[in-house]
Amino acid sequence: MPPVGPSKKSVMANLLYKLGLFSARRAWLVLAAWVVILGVSVTSFLTFGGTLSSSMSIAGTPSQVVIDDLKASFPVASHGSGQVIFHKTNGQPFTAAERATIGRALDSVTSLPAVTGVQNPFETQAKLDENRQKLVDGANTAADAPAKLRDAQRKLNDGKKKLDEAQASLDAGQAKLDAGAKKLKTALADLIAKEKQVTGAIAQMTAAGAPASQIDPLKASLAQIRGGLATVKQQKVKLVSGQASIFAGQKKIDAGRADLVSGQQKINEGWAKLKANAPKLATAQRLMKAIKNFRTVSVDGQTASASVLFSKPMTSVETGQKQAVVDALTKFRSKNLQVEFASELTRAMPSLAGPGEIAGLIIAAIVLFVMLGTLVAAGLPVLSALIGVGVSATAALSFSGVVEMNSTTPMLGVMLGLAVGIDYSLFILNRHRRQLKMGTDVRESIGLANGTSGNAVVFAGLTVIIALAALNLTGIGFLGLMGTVAACAIVVAVLIAITFMPALLRLLGMRVLNRKERALVGNVEAQHEAEEPKNAHKPVFVTKHPWLAIVVPMIVMLIAAQPIGAMRLGLPDGSSEAVTSTQYKTFKLASKAFGEGVNGPIVVVATAPQKYTGQEKLNFEANIADAILANHIVSAAIPAAVSKDGTKYLFQVIPKQGPASASTQQLVFDLRDLSKVTEKKYQTSLGVTGLAASNIDIAKKLGDALPLYLGTVLLLSMILLILVFRSILVPVIASAGFLLTVLATLGSTVAVFQWGWLGQVFDIHDPGPVMSFGPTIIIGVVFGLAMDYQLFLGSGMREAYVHGKSPREAIDFGMHLSRAVVVAAAIIMVSVFGGFAFSEMTSVRPIGFGLAVGVLFDAFLVRLFLIPGLMTVLGKAAWWMPKWLDRVLPEVDVEGAALEGKQLH
Repeated sequence: MPPVGPSKKSVMANLLYKLGLFSARRAWLVLAAWVVILGVSVTSFLTFGGTLSSSMSIAGTPSQVVIDDLKASFPVASHGSGQVIFHKTNGQPFTAAERATIGRALDSVTSLPAVTGVQNPFETQAKLDENRQKLVDGANTAADAPAKLRDAQRKLNDGKKKLDEAQASLDAGQAKLDAGAKKLKTALADLIAKEKQVTGAIAQMTAAGAPASQIDPLKASLAQIRGGLATVKQQKVKLVSGQASIFAGQKKIDAGRADLVSGQQKINEGWAKLKANAPKLATAQRLMKAIKNFRTVSVDGQTASASVLFSKPMTSVETGQKQAVVDALTKFRSKNLQVEFASELTRAMPSLAGPGEIAGLIIAAIVLFVMLGTLVAAGLPVLSALIGVGVSATAALSFSGVVEMNSTTPMLGVMLGLAVGIDYSLFILNRHRRQLKMGTDVRESIGLANGTSGNAVVFAGLTVIIALAALNLTGIGFLGLMGTVAACAIVVAVLIAITFMPALLRLLGMRVLNRKERALVGNVEAQHEAEEPKNAHKPVFVTKHPWLAIVVPMIVMLIAAQPIGAMRLGLPDGSSEAVTSTQYKTFKLASKAFGEGVNGPIVVVATAPQKYTGQEKLNFEANIADAILANHIVSAAIPAAVSKDGTKYLFQVIPKQGPASASTQQLVFDLRDLSKVTEKKYQTSLGVTGLAASNIDIAKKLGDALPLYLGTVLLLSMILLILVFRSILVPVIASAGFLLTVLATLGSTVAVFQWGWLGQVFDIHDPGPVMSFGPTIIIGVVFGLAMDYQLFLGSGMREAYVHGKSPREAIDFGMHLSRAVVVAAAIIMVSVFGGFAFSEMTSVRPIGFGLAVGVLFDAFLVRLFLIPGLMTVLGKAAWWMPKWLDRVLPEVDVEGAALEGKQLH
């Protein structure tokens, strides 16, 4: 075919035509420019690249609001920590020597940068056990105390009774003594009076000279009186002695009564102390009940969970600082001691080229070779895609030092950059080869290929870019960044295809054809075959059996879509990592030793109405812990910390199931609802956060945004297709086909990643919820690719219909024209995306799988069978469009037909 000049009808086609010619003329300059760009981007990445985050956050979600508040009012609470598991592999408990070794190992990391301390599991468990034992002893003492006090009271009462009896006896003795003294006093007075009387009588009689016979009786009487006096004196001595004994007895009784008073006082104090300690004991028992299931050393003594505490949030801890901790503790591994680390400590820069990704590239290269028949031509799309990915990936990573970027973000760009980079270059290469076979000059062919297929590439790339950039409309920061980075990767892929590829084609010249094809250049028969598809007028399967082409794909895809009703969104935890990874081992060891919930604790922040101290503080903690523990999904509610102002209380809530379980998700919502109860009862609001809660909030936010995003994409597809195809029904059925693709794709993703179907094939050993942002990414990307395939297949049909072919003949023509390249492009897409389905990054796998399945469904079932089948049934109605609307809409020359001096098809 002789060289033809471009028409001025299509501005974009003309521009790309000239760009293609420029790239061909200045091939080495263009190649050198891209090498320089690659060098600059790599240098920028090495100079400015920062740490990729393993976490995600969305401003305004309930958990993020709590985190932001804690950063301001309770900074220490936002500091990060990393879990380390020590496990005995010989089935024996830790020995004292091993405990000491682990203690020294943990102490050794406290001097590392960014590390503020460690939690020694054995010391923590010892304190827990000690406090629990003290509480048990206190409870036992409190339980025994009433009986002991009652027994002491009984003994005291018995003693009082005995003292009362002794007092009565003593009083009786005193009465007898008093009566005897009275009698003795009377007798003494009587005897003294008689003695005086007798003595006087004797003296008178003696003075009167009375005879002895008269005096002697008196003397005898006096002797008797004096004997009586002596007896009275003796009795008086006995009375004094008796009184002394009574006094001594009274003193003993008084002392006994004093002892009784003291004993009663002690008993009363015992009752008072028991009464006073009862609330404290009850509070302590409530708190201990709340942490009953919390342990740092397993019951069998074979597993211990330690924590390394950092001076800043984990997102701010450098990879090297985390790796230093891992290296320091790994040294202590031995034959009997296993040391494993949670993902917080081991998340690093992802590998951009794992075995799965490389296998996908190899398959793509094989497909290219089979299609093009020459290694040289087959290598061009792969080379251009790799250059594009190198530029876009390193450029994106160079911003990771100033923008918080999730580790999935660059991988998404790499995935899309590889897939579309190969396909876009293939479309231009295929057009160029076809024109060379028609006899077009190499340089002119490059310009035309760039202006026609390159124009379609730009248009197709623009649809993908718009769909990805539209992710920013969700208002979700990290998702918008993913979309932006992926869109930039598409931009680079398009630029590479329309500049780098033409330069390569110019340097290779006719070598993009194999020897047989080069030999046939100029042959009339070969030229005619290149101008028009082989068997262009032969009916294809879908026009011969339209209903079969409609019903079978719909049945297959509707079956595949069934699981979508059970779809749960979430983020992966340690159970989704490779079984050989330390993250997986940590997750499983912790689950077995302490329960699944320890892998996803929930942080509850209770904001008290005032500062509490002493018993009030303990009562408040117990009240909140009781309220939390009342939920049957909770395993433990641990009071963790109190802010300096004494108004914010942190509780670590351990669910009974893992962080990705439906019950844990429900628990987060239940705890937030509990705030209404605590506000009313204790004037205390509850905030819920933590990694598990954040992931659940992100999943909910993304799930809520999904219908709106899908609706936006469907509306966009309708507008785009109406512009291109000048039809109403073709865009309707094409968009409906896209919706069916989305449903089937997401249903398949649920079946594999959530239900575990084909788990052995895709290494899904622990099924869980679907990656929360996966469906949104899949919808955006599959939309762009679906529009690509619809454009490449449908534009040929439309051109044929516009130039006089019947609707059925136009479908046959368009299928023969573009089917081969679309099939090859789809196989390449499936291969590249499928490679990422086996990525080492668990967050990338479901996206790679979903995109591969989405392309598989959309390209092979929807675009090659369902849509052509429906168009066959609709006939002319498929191309109907109101005349007024046709006049209003602008012309869109997708394939740059205005460039052609004549129609190549």
